[in-house]
Amino acid sequence: MPVTGRKPNPEGQRRHRTRPTHDWTELQDVPFEDAPALPARQPNGQPWPRVTKDWWHTISCMPHCVLWTKADWWFALATAVIAAAFHRGDLRQAKELRQRERLLGTTADARRDLRIRYVDSVTEEKPIGVTAIEEYRRRLG
Repeated sequence: MPVTGRKPNPEGQRRHRTRPTHDWTELQDVPFEDAPALPARQPNGQPWPRVTKDWWHTISCMPHCVLWTKADWWFALATAVIAAAFHRGDLRQAKELRQRERLLGTTADARRDLRIRYVDSVTEEKPIGVTAIEEYRRRLG
């Protein structure tokens, strides 16, 4: 699904040159690996549906999970219980699951609203710039 909204203008072409209220949080686009494991069973004692286990693996490996606190992980775990109910066929949970997944930043649209941006690994490249005319003449002369 495409991301809605206008694309931001390049740096020099912005109409409002004031600094934005909220800056973007840029994170390396690498999977997060220190996520807590999904408990063996749900709080009601039932086993997790297979699709919910896959959902947890996807949610807990997002690169911006590095920013999450213990409270955020509890929220994600509570969302897993709602996801399990939805995956078992309780369609009344769809709206709540959708809202919670938006808060967790599961889609590109949700991450844009949270002002989270994934960037490729930083590689040291020499910036391409304009050569000073004096340096150019020294090389020729």
